[in-house]
Amino acid sequence: MSLKLDNIKAPIAREMEEFEQKFRASMKTRILLLDKIMSYIVKRKGKQMRPMFVFLSAGTCGQINESTFRGASLIELLHTATLVHDDVVDEANYRRGFFSVNALWKNKVAVLVGDFLFARGTFLSIENKDFHLLSIVADAVRDMSEGELLQIEKARRLNITEDIYYEIIRQKTASLIASCCAVGASSTGASDEVTQQMKLFGEKIGMAFQIKDDLFDYGEDEIGKPVGIDIKEKKMTLPLIYALANAGFLERRKIIGIVKNESDKPKKVREVIEFVKKSGGIEYAEKVMNTYHQDALAILNNFPESDYKKSLIQLVQFTIDRHN
Repeated sequence: MSLKLDNIKAPIAREMEEFEQKFRASMKTRILLLDKIMSYIVKRKGKQMRPMFVFLSAGTCGQINESTFRGASLIELLHTATLVHDDVVDEANYRRGFFSVNALWKNKVAVLVGDFLFARGTFLSIENKDFHLLSIVADAVRDMSEGELLQIEKARRLNITEDIYYEIIRQKTASLIASCCAVGASSTGASDEVTQQMKLFGEKIGMAFQIKDDLFDYGEDEIGKPVGIDIKEKKMTLPLIYALANAGFLERRKIIGIVKNESDKPKKVREVIEFVKKSGGIEYAEKVMNTYHQDALAILNNFPESDYKKSLIQLVQFTIDRHN
């Protein structure tokens, strides 16, 4: 039976409902235009997996409290800010089926909205003296920025090795989920050692999550992101990196040539996908993803049994089994 988010959420259902109210309140502003944009952003929220990781991690490590709610809000505010800025950088007009902020209100407004969200999150922590939580999330924001720039630097030459790929996804994706789990633990007054354990747990899940996302590029159905979109955008992901590393010189040169110069042609993109499948790139990426998954579960074994821990394990499974 497939896992459903509502069932996973059961131990923190009341907290998630309360969080949504608190988060909406934290987005309120007296400036009419800004308030309108904040309302729009709140309406297009996704699965809310980040606050779920915060609350379930907190419950696994101790007692959920007001600091936990503020930590979850801090992460959502700063993460939303990075998404708004990313859409400007990528010149993206849509996110999760909705128009992006920059598409509706132009780039200048979108940049200022992102700045406001960063400032709001920082102020929320400072006014409540949650410096330990702010420090955790600030590290993640720095990592995300560095990871994005590292990917841009390497993408120009298409010379990303497996090690560089892991570093990019650790910084770009895993650092945020790691910060969710660390914030959850730290908000309960957990020791630095326990907080670091939860941070490492979140990092492992983040790595598995991104590899799963990369595998969607080679799926049969256009669920979630469109099939072949990474290839079209010249992104080197694990299945392709593995396939190229194990190809002969001529085949490797041919495939890199397609990605560099012909990735706008559907027939050529399909050729790259078939090459990756034939080379065992899919199986290899799935194996690596499952290793990260098992490593994460091994870390959770150090924590006492509880409904929170059980749901956290299920949430991890959900990230591996998801279809979008």
